[in-house]
Amino acid sequence: MVAKGLAALDLESLDAVIIENVGNLVCPAEFDTGARKNVMILSVPEGDDKPLKYPLMFTVSDVLLVNKIDYLAYSDFDLEAMRERVLRLNPGIQIFEISAKTGQGVDQWAAWLDREASRFLGGTDRGCADLS
Repeated sequence: MVAKGLAALDLESLDAVIIENVGNLVCPAEFDTGARKNVMILSVPEGDDKPLKYPLMFTVSDVLLVNKIDYLAYSDFDLEAMRERVLRLNPGIQIFEISAKTGQGVDQWAAWLDREASRFLGGTDRGCADLS
């Protein structure tokens, strides 16, 4: 499906293509989409136990976005326990705490994305991280 979708795009005019692989935390990890980087989102309301229940997803991801970080004060989500579990599974994963609602942490995530895109594009600084 990804190959078919890419064939329909003018790839010469694009710097990046984002493939959204929706599902539970098992199926997306089991299929190779051909992506150069794998990013997953874990929302605080889902619980800090997800690395224990779905280790493969955390093992194959390059980045973990912990979203709805603004909800921490209203939940029993243990950020440090989750971080330890994830890093035990994948010591090289980058973890960003973000809030899509408030924008907290989005600049750091965008800066990482910009650095990775620059590496892929041969060092060209596209300035993607300037989201103002």
